[in-house]
Amino acid sequence: MEVKSTKKSYWHYMYFLIGQQFSMLGSMIVGFVITWWMAGNVIFLSISVFLMFLPQIIVTPLSGVLSDRWNKKAIIAISDSGQAAATLLLFVFFLFDIQNIVFVLAINTFRAALFAFQLPAVQSLVPIMIPKKSLSRVNGMNFLSTGVIFTMGPMIAAGLMAIFPQTELIFLLDIITFLIAMVPLLIIKIPKVHQTTEEAVKKSMFKDFKTGLLTIKMIPGLFAMIAFAMVWNFINRPWAVLLPNFIYDTHGGTALNLALLMTVSQVGNIIGSLITSLKKTWKHKIKINIIGGAIFFVCQIPAILAPQGNFIIMMISLFPAWVIFPITVSTYLAILQTVVSKDKIGRIMSIDHMISMAIAPIGALISGPLALLIGIRYLFLIAAILGVIHPFIIWGFTKIRQLEVIEREIVMKADEVAEVEEITELTEVIQVIEPIE
Repeated sequence: MEVKSTKKSYWHYMYFLIGQQFSMLGSMIVGFVITWWMAGNVIFLSISVFLMFLPQIIVTPLSGVLSDRWNKKAIIAISDSGQAAATLLLFVFFLFDIQNIVFVLAINTFRAALFAFQLPAVQSLVPIMIPKKSLSRVNGMNFLSTGVIFTMGPMIAAGLMAIFPQTELIFLLDIITFLIAMVPLLIIKIPKVHQTTEEAVKKSMFKDFKTGLLTIKMIPGLFAMIAFAMVWNFINRPWAVLLPNFIYDTHGGTALNLALLMTVSQVGNIIGSLITSLKKTWKHKIKINIIGGAIFFVCQIPAILAPQGNFIIMMISLFPAWVIFPITVSTYLAILQTVVSKDKIGRIMSIDHMISMAIAPIGALISGPLALLIGIRYLFLIAAILGVIHPFIIWGFTKIRQLEVIEREIVMKADEVAEVEEITELTEVIQVIEPIE
Protein backbone atom coordinates (compact mmCIF):
# COMPACT_ATOMS: atom_id res chain seq x y z
CA MET A 1 0.00 0.00 0.00
CA GLU A 2 1.47 3.36 -1.07
CA VAL A 3 1.59 6.21 1.43
CA LYS A 4 -0.64 9.16 0.46
CA SER A 5 0.47 12.78 0.66
CA THR A 6 -2.05 15.10 2.33
CA LYS A 7 -2.45 18.81 2.99
CA LYS A 8 -1.25 18.16 6.54
CA SER A 9 1.92 16.43 5.35
CA TYR A 10 2.42 19.28 2.83
CA TRP A 11 2.41 21.91 5.57
CA HIS A 12 4.56 19.74 7.84
CA TYR A 13 7.14 19.67 5.06
CA MET A 14 6.95 23.47 4.79
CA TYR A 15 7.71 23.77 8.52
CA PHE A 16 10.59 21.35 8.11
CA LEU A 17 11.91 23.31 5.11
CA ILE A 18 11.97 26.58 7.07
CA GLY A 19 13.99 24.93 9.84
CA GLN A 20 16.42 23.39 7.36
CA GLN A 21 17.05 26.78 5.75
CA PHE A 22 18.21 28.15 9.10
CA SER A 23 20.52 25.14 9.49
CA MET A 24 21.85 25.60 5.96
CA LEU A 25 22.50 29.28 6.58
CA GLY A 26 24.55 28.47 9.67
CA SER A 27 26.53 25.81 7.82
CA MET A 28 27.09 28.18 4.89
CA ILE A 29 28.48 30.90 7.17
CA VAL A 30 30.78 28.48 9.01
CA GLY A 31 31.92 26.97 5.71
CA PHE A 32 32.78 30.44 4.38
CA VAL A 33 34.74 31.30 7.53
CA ILE A 34 36.71 28.03 7.38
CA THR A 35 37.45 28.56 3.68
CA TRP A 36 38.64 32.12 4.33
CA TRP A 37 40.83 30.87 7.20
CA MET A 38 42.53 28.45 4.76
CA ALA A 39 42.58 30.87 1.80
CA GLY A 40 46.19 31.84 2.41
CA ASN A 41 47.36 28.36 1.44
CA VAL A 42 46.05 27.17 -1.93
CA ILE A 43 47.35 23.63 -1.33
CA PHE A 44 45.30 23.17 1.82
CA LEU A 45 42.31 24.84 0.16
CA SER A 46 42.52 22.37 -2.75
CA ILE A 47 42.87 19.43 -0.38
CA SER A 48 39.84 20.69 1.54
CA VAL A 49 37.67 20.75 -1.61
CA PHE A 50 38.85 17.27 -2.61
CA LEU A 51 38.15 15.89 0.89
CA MET A 52 34.65 17.39 0.79
CA PHE A 53 33.93 15.54 -2.47
CA LEU A 54 35.39 12.24 -1.26
CA PRO A 55 32.85 11.33 1.45
CA GLN A 56 29.97 12.23 -0.84
CA ILE A 57 31.23 9.62 -3.33
CA ILE A 58 31.84 6.98 -0.65
CA VAL A 59 28.99 7.62 1.78
CA THR A 60 26.12 8.52 -0.58
CA PRO A 61 25.37 4.97 -1.88
CA LEU A 62 25.14 3.69 1.70
CA SER A 63 23.14 6.70 2.92
CA GLY A 64 20.56 6.28 0.14
CA VAL A 65 19.91 2.68 1.18
CA LEU A 66 19.68 3.65 4.84
CA SER A 67 17.25 6.48 4.09
CA ASP A 68 14.85 3.91 2.59
CA ARG A 69 15.24 1.49 5.51
CA TRP A 70 15.67 3.63 8.61
CA ASN A 71 13.61 6.34 10.27
CA LYS A 72 14.15 9.45 8.14
CA LYS A 73 13.58 11.85 11.01
CA ALA A 74 16.24 10.04 13.06
CA ILE A 75 18.74 10.15 10.18
CA ILE A 76 18.27 13.91 9.73
CA ALA A 77 18.41 14.57 13.48
CA ILE A 78 21.58 12.48 13.97
CA SER A 79 23.42 14.02 11.01
CA ASP A 80 22.41 17.58 11.99
CA SER A 81 23.46 16.92 15.60
CA GLY A 82 26.78 15.48 14.44
CA GLN A 83 27.54 18.55 12.34
CA ALA A 84 26.66 20.85 15.25
CA ALA A 85 28.86 18.80 17.61
CA ALA A 86 31.77 19.00 15.15
CA THR A 87 31.36 22.78 14.94
CA LEU A 88 31.23 22.99 18.74
CA LEU A 89 34.49 21.03 18.91
CA LEU A 90 35.99 23.44 16.39
CA PHE A 91 34.83 26.36 18.57
CA VAL A 92 36.55 24.86 21.65
CA PHE A 93 39.84 24.31 19.81
CA PHE A 94 39.86 27.83 18.36
CA LEU A 95 38.90 29.25 21.77
CA PHE A 96 42.06 27.74 23.27
CA ASP A 97 44.09 28.84 20.22
CA ILE A 98 44.62 25.29 18.96
CA GLN A 99 44.31 26.06 15.23
CA ASN A 100 45.78 22.98 13.61
CA ILE A 101 45.16 22.71 9.84
CA VAL A 102 44.96 18.91 9.92
CA PHE A 103 42.29 19.08 12.62
CA VAL A 104 40.29 21.66 10.64
CA LEU A 105 40.48 19.51 7.50
CA ALA A 106 39.30 16.49 9.49
CA ILE A 107 36.35 18.43 10.93
CA ASN A 108 35.41 19.77 7.50
CA THR A 109 35.55 16.28 5.98
CA PHE A 110 33.47 14.86 8.83
CA ARG A 111 30.82 17.57 8.29
CA ALA A 112 30.75 16.76 4.55
CA ALA A 113 30.29 13.04 5.30
CA LEU A 114 27.36 13.79 7.61
CA PHE A 115 25.81 16.01 4.94
CA ALA A 116 26.15 13.17 2.40
CA PHE A 117 24.49 10.88 4.96
CA GLN A 118 21.64 13.35 5.45
CA LEU A 119 20.98 14.48 1.86
CA PRO A 120 19.10 11.41 0.48
CA ALA A 121 16.85 11.35 3.55
CA VAL A 122 15.98 15.03 3.11
CA GLN A 123 15.40 14.67 -0.64
CA SER A 124 13.24 11.56 -0.19
CA LEU A 125 10.82 13.50 2.04
CA VAL A 126 9.50 15.51 -0.92
CA PRO A 127 7.66 12.70 -2.76
CA ILE A 128 6.45 11.25 0.56
CA MET A 129 4.98 14.46 1.97
CA ILE A 130 4.13 16.47 -1.18
CA PRO A 131 1.32 15.58 -3.65
CA LYS A 132 2.58 14.70 -7.15
CA LYS A 133 0.94 17.73 -8.76
CA SER A 134 2.95 20.06 -6.48
CA LEU A 135 6.38 18.42 -6.85
CA SER A 136 7.80 20.87 -9.41
CA ARG A 137 6.47 23.79 -7.40
CA VAL A 138 8.02 22.62 -4.13
CA ASN A 139 11.33 21.80 -5.83
CA GLY A 140 11.30 25.35 -7.15
CA MET A 141 10.70 26.67 -3.63
CA ASN A 142 13.68 24.62 -2.45
CA PHE A 143 15.83 26.22 -5.14
CA LEU A 144 14.51 29.67 -4.27
CA SER A 145 15.36 29.38 -0.58
CA THR A 146 18.76 27.83 -1.37
CA GLY A 147 19.53 30.64 -3.82
CA VAL A 148 18.66 33.28 -1.23
CA ILE A 149 20.88 31.59 1.37
CA PHE A 150 23.79 31.22 -1.07
CA THR A 151 23.45 34.94 -1.78
CA MET A 152 23.13 36.00 1.87
CA GLY A 153 25.54 33.52 3.49
CA PRO A 154 28.89 34.92 2.31
CA MET A 155 27.71 38.52 2.89
CA ILE A 156 26.62 37.74 6.47
CA ALA A 157 29.83 35.80 7.12
CA ALA A 158 31.99 38.67 5.85
CA GLY A 159 30.04 41.13 7.99
CA LEU A 160 30.40 38.97 11.10
CA MET A 161 34.13 38.55 10.48
CA ALA A 162 34.46 42.35 10.40
CA ILE A 163 32.48 42.71 13.65
CA PHE A 164 33.96 39.74 15.53
CA PRO A 165 37.71 39.33 15.04
CA GLN A 166 37.47 36.15 17.15
CA THR A 167 36.59 33.52 14.54
CA GLU A 168 35.36 31.05 17.16
CA LEU A 169 32.43 33.31 18.08
CA ILE A 170 31.03 32.97 14.55
CA PHE A 171 31.13 29.18 14.88
CA LEU A 172 28.50 29.46 17.62
CA LEU A 173 26.01 30.67 15.01
CA ASP A 174 25.93 27.16 13.53
CA ILE A 175 24.91 25.80 16.95
CA ILE A 176 22.11 28.37 17.23
CA THR A 177 20.73 27.65 13.74
CA PHE A 178 20.93 23.90 14.49
CA LEU A 179 18.73 24.37 17.58
CA ILE A 180 16.24 26.42 15.52
CA ALA A 181 16.08 23.69 12.84
CA MET A 182 15.49 20.97 15.44
CA VAL A 183 12.23 22.53 16.65
CA PRO A 184 10.12 21.84 13.49
CA LEU A 185 11.93 18.53 12.91
CA LEU A 186 10.81 17.25 16.33
CA ILE A 187 7.26 18.54 15.88
CA ILE A 188 6.41 17.34 12.37
CA LYS A 189 5.17 13.86 11.48
CA ILE A 190 6.72 12.08 8.52
CA PRO A 191 4.39 9.48 6.91
CA LYS A 192 5.73 5.95 7.07
CA VAL A 193 6.39 4.25 3.75
CA HIS A 194 4.82 0.81 3.59
CA GLN A 195 7.20 -1.74 2.17
CA THR A 196 6.37 -5.08 0.63
CA THR A 197 6.91 -8.27 2.64
CA GLU A 198 9.97 -9.10 0.57
CA GLU A 199 11.54 -5.69 1.18
CA ALA A 200 10.67 -5.80 4.86
CA VAL A 201 12.97 -8.79 5.20
CA LYS A 202 16.43 -7.84 6.40
CA LYS A 203 18.76 -7.62 3.42
CA SER A 204 22.35 -6.61 2.88
CA MET A 205 23.24 -3.06 1.94
CA PHE A 206 24.69 -4.33 -1.31
CA LYS A 207 21.40 -5.96 -2.30
CA ASP A 208 19.48 -2.79 -1.48
CA PHE A 209 21.89 -0.74 -3.58
CA LYS A 210 21.58 -3.32 -6.37
CA THR A 211 17.80 -2.96 -6.15
CA GLY A 212 18.24 0.77 -6.80
CA LEU A 213 20.31 0.04 -9.91
CA LEU A 214 17.74 -2.51 -11.13
CA THR A 215 14.96 0.03 -10.56
CA ILE A 216 16.79 2.52 -12.79
CA LYS A 217 17.22 -0.18 -15.42
CA MET A 218 13.55 -1.27 -15.28
CA ILE A 219 12.03 2.19 -15.79
CA PRO A 220 12.37 3.05 -19.51
CA GLY A 221 14.34 6.22 -20.06
CA LEU A 222 15.40 6.73 -16.42
CA PHE A 223 19.01 5.69 -16.97
CA ALA A 224 19.16 7.94 -20.05
CA MET A 225 17.94 10.90 -17.98
CA ILE A 226 20.50 10.30 -15.21
CA ALA A 227 23.23 9.87 -17.85
CA PHE A 228 22.10 13.13 -19.48
CA ALA A 229 22.54 14.97 -16.17
CA MET A 230 25.91 13.30 -15.56
CA VAL A 231 27.30 14.31 -18.97
CA TRP A 232 25.86 17.81 -18.60
CA ASN A 233 27.66 18.24 -15.26
CA PHE A 234 30.89 16.92 -16.77
CA ILE A 235 30.75 19.30 -19.76
CA ASN A 236 30.01 22.29 -17.50
CA ARG A 237 32.86 21.47 -15.10
CA PRO A 238 35.58 23.53 -16.92
CA TRP A 239 33.41 26.65 -16.68
CA ALA A 240 32.63 26.03 -12.99
CA VAL A 241 36.29 25.41 -12.10
CA LEU A 242 38.15 27.89 -14.30
CA LEU A 243 35.80 30.90 -14.27
CA PRO A 244 37.99 32.84 -11.76
CA ASN A 245 41.01 32.30 -14.02
CA PHE A 246 38.97 33.41 -17.02
CA ILE A 247 38.02 36.63 -15.21
CA TYR A 248 41.50 37.37 -13.84
CA ASP A 249 43.83 36.21 -16.63
CA THR A 250 41.84 36.42 -19.85
CA HIS A 251 39.89 39.58 -19.02
CA GLY A 252 42.20 41.23 -16.52
CA GLY A 253 39.31 41.53 -14.08
CA THR A 254 39.19 41.96 -10.33
CA ALA A 255 37.55 40.12 -7.45
CA LEU A 256 34.70 42.64 -7.68
CA ASN A 257 34.02 41.66 -11.30
CA LEU A 258 33.87 38.00 -10.28
CA ALA A 259 31.62 38.80 -7.30
CA LEU A 260 29.21 40.80 -9.49
CA LEU A 261 29.06 37.95 -12.00
CA MET A 262 28.30 35.48 -9.20
CA THR A 263 25.66 37.84 -7.80
CA VAL A 264 23.95 38.03 -11.20
CA SER A 265 23.94 34.24 -11.37
CA GLN A 266 22.28 34.00 -7.95
CA VAL A 267 19.67 36.63 -8.90
CA GLY A 268 18.91 34.58 -12.02
CA ASN A 269 18.64 31.48 -9.84
CA ILE A 270 16.20 33.21 -7.52
CA ILE A 271 14.02 34.45 -10.40
CA GLY A 272 13.98 30.98 -11.99
CA SER A 273 13.09 29.45 -8.62
CA LEU A 274 10.27 31.98 -8.18
CA ILE A 275 8.88 31.05 -11.59
CA THR A 276 9.01 27.36 -10.69
CA SER A 277 7.42 27.98 -7.29
CA LEU A 278 4.55 30.08 -8.67
CA LYS A 279 3.75 27.78 -11.58
CA LYS A 280 1.70 24.91 -10.19
CA THR A 281 2.35 22.26 -12.83
CA TRP A 282 4.76 21.79 -15.72
CA LYS A 283 3.99 19.79 -18.83
CA HIS A 284 6.65 18.17 -21.04
CA LYS A 285 9.27 18.09 -18.27
CA ILE A 286 11.74 16.02 -20.32
CA LYS A 287 11.57 18.50 -23.21
CA ILE A 288 12.14 21.34 -20.74
CA ASN A 289 15.29 19.55 -19.55
CA ILE A 290 16.58 18.84 -23.06
CA ILE A 291 15.92 22.31 -24.45
CA GLY A 292 16.89 24.07 -21.20
CA GLY A 293 20.15 22.11 -20.98
CA ALA A 294 21.08 23.22 -24.52
CA ILE A 295 20.05 26.86 -23.99
CA PHE A 296 22.25 27.04 -20.88
CA PHE A 297 25.34 26.45 -23.03
CA VAL A 298 24.07 28.68 -25.85
CA CYS A 299 24.04 31.54 -23.32
CA GLN A 300 27.66 30.82 -22.43
CA ILE A 301 28.95 31.35 -25.98
CA PRO A 302 28.55 35.20 -26.10
CA ALA A 303 30.17 35.39 -22.65
CA ILE A 304 33.10 33.26 -23.84
CA LEU A 305 33.58 35.42 -26.98
CA ALA A 306 33.05 38.75 -25.19
CA PRO A 307 35.77 41.40 -25.81
CA GLN A 308 38.39 41.66 -23.11
CA GLY A 309 37.10 43.42 -20.01
CA ASN A 310 33.50 43.63 -21.23
CA PHE A 311 31.77 42.08 -18.21
CA ILE A 312 28.40 43.67 -19.06
CA ILE A 313 28.06 41.39 -22.12
CA MET A 314 29.00 38.42 -19.95
CA MET A 315 26.38 39.25 -17.33
CA ILE A 316 23.61 39.87 -19.88
CA SER A 317 24.31 36.68 -21.82
CA LEU A 318 24.65 34.45 -18.74
CA PHE A 319 21.59 35.80 -16.92
CA PRO A 320 19.01 33.74 -18.92
CA ALA A 321 21.09 30.59 -18.32
CA TRP A 322 20.81 30.99 -14.57
CA VAL A 323 17.07 31.70 -14.80
CA ILE A 324 16.60 28.46 -16.75
CA PHE A 325 18.86 26.36 -14.49
CA PRO A 326 16.53 25.98 -11.44
CA ILE A 327 13.57 25.30 -13.75
CA THR A 328 15.38 22.39 -15.42
CA VAL A 329 16.69 20.96 -12.14
CA SER A 330 13.33 21.20 -10.33
CA THR A 331 11.53 19.47 -13.20
CA TYR A 332 14.32 16.87 -13.32
CA LEU A 333 13.80 16.12 -9.62
CA ALA A 334 10.01 16.07 -10.10
CA ILE A 335 10.38 13.35 -12.76
CA LEU A 336 12.58 11.24 -10.46
CA GLN A 337 10.19 11.72 -7.55
CA THR A 338 7.19 10.76 -9.70
CA VAL A 339 8.36 7.68 -11.61
CA VAL A 340 10.26 6.03 -8.73
CA SER A 341 8.25 4.34 -5.98
CA LYS A 342 8.45 6.09 -2.62
CA ASP A 343 10.08 3.17 -0.83
CA LYS A 344 13.04 3.28 -3.28
CA ILE A 345 13.40 7.00 -3.88
CA GLY A 346 16.17 7.42 -1.29
CA ARG A 347 18.57 5.00 -2.95
CA ILE A 348 17.75 6.34 -6.45
CA MET A 349 18.49 9.88 -5.27
CA SER A 350 21.74 8.68 -3.72
CA ILE A 351 22.80 6.91 -6.93
CA ASP A 352 21.99 10.02 -8.96
CA HIS A 353 23.94 12.20 -6.50
CA MET A 354 26.85 9.75 -6.37
CA ILE A 355 27.21 9.74 -10.16
CA SER A 356 27.20 13.54 -10.25
CA MET A 357 29.76 13.76 -7.43
CA ALA A 358 31.96 11.08 -9.00
CA ILE A 359 32.13 12.84 -12.36
CA ALA A 360 32.72 16.31 -10.89
CA PRO A 361 36.27 15.71 -9.56
CA ILE A 362 37.26 14.04 -12.85
CA GLY A 363 36.04 17.04 -14.83
CA ALA A 364 37.80 19.39 -12.45
CA LEU A 365 41.01 17.36 -12.63
CA ILE A 366 41.32 17.48 -16.42
CA SER A 367 40.13 21.09 -16.82
CA GLY A 368 43.43 22.63 -15.76
CA PRO A 369 45.71 20.58 -18.06
CA LEU A 370 43.32 21.04 -21.01
CA ALA A 371 43.27 24.82 -20.42
CA LEU A 372 47.07 24.89 -20.43
CA LEU A 373 47.11 22.79 -23.60
CA ILE A 374 44.56 24.63 -25.75
CA GLY A 375 43.72 27.79 -23.79
CA ILE A 376 40.80 28.59 -21.45
CA ARG A 377 38.70 30.36 -24.08
CA TYR A 378 38.98 27.49 -26.59
CA LEU A 379 38.26 24.95 -23.86
CA PHE A 380 35.13 26.85 -22.82
CA LEU A 381 33.99 27.16 -26.44
CA ILE A 382 34.45 23.44 -27.19
CA ALA A 383 32.61 22.52 -23.97
CA ALA A 384 29.74 24.91 -24.82
CA ILE A 385 29.33 23.47 -28.33
CA LEU A 386 29.30 19.93 -26.90
CA GLY A 387 26.78 21.13 -24.31
CA VAL A 388 24.45 22.38 -27.05
CA ILE A 389 24.71 19.18 -29.10
CA HIS A 390 24.62 16.44 -26.46
CA PRO A 391 21.00 16.97 -25.19
CA PHE A 392 19.63 16.36 -28.68
CA ILE A 393 21.80 13.25 -29.07
CA ILE A 394 20.27 11.93 -25.83
CA TRP A 395 16.77 12.80 -27.12
CA GLY A 396 17.29 11.14 -30.49
CA PHE A 397 19.19 7.98 -29.54
CA THR A 398 17.86 6.91 -26.12
CA LYS A 399 14.54 6.00 -24.49
CA ILE A 400 14.33 9.25 -22.57
CA ARG A 401 11.15 10.24 -24.42
CA GLN A 402 9.34 7.24 -22.93
CA LEU A 403 9.97 8.63 -19.47
CA GLU A 404 7.83 11.67 -20.23
CA VAL A 405 4.90 9.41 -21.17
CA ILE A 406 5.30 7.34 -17.99
CA GLU A 407 5.51 10.45 -15.79
CA ARG A 408 2.40 11.98 -17.40
CA GLU A 409 0.39 8.77 -16.92
CA ILE A 410 1.36 8.54 -13.23
CA VAL A 411 0.38 12.16 -12.60
CA MET A 412 -2.95 11.72 -14.41
CA LYS A 413 -3.69 8.58 -12.40
CA ALA A 414 -2.83 10.38 -9.15
CA ASP A 415 -5.18 13.26 -10.10
CA GLU A 416 -7.98 10.80 -10.86
CA VAL A 417 -7.50 9.08 -7.49
CA ALA A 418 -7.56 12.47 -5.74
CA GLU A 419 -10.81 13.43 -7.50
CA VAL A 420 -12.44 10.13 -6.53
CA GLU A 421 -11.37 10.63 -2.90
CA GLU A 422 -12.82 14.16 -2.87
CA ILE A 423 -16.14 12.91 -4.29
CA THR A 424 -16.19 10.08 -1.74
CA GLU A 425 -15.54 12.48 1.14
CA LEU A 426 -18.30 14.83 -0.11
CA THR A 427 -20.74 11.92 -0.39
CA GLU A 428 -19.94 10.83 3.16
CA VAL A 429 -20.59 14.36 4.43
CA ILE A 430 -23.94 14.52 2.61
CA GLN A 431 -24.91 11.12 4.04
CA VAL A 432 -24.19 12.40 7.53
CA ILE A 433 -26.08 15.67 7.04
CA GLU A 434 -29.23 14.13 5.48
CA PRO A 435 -30.25 12.06 8.55
CA ILE A 436 -29.75 15.14 10.77
CA GLU A 437 -32.11 17.13 8.58
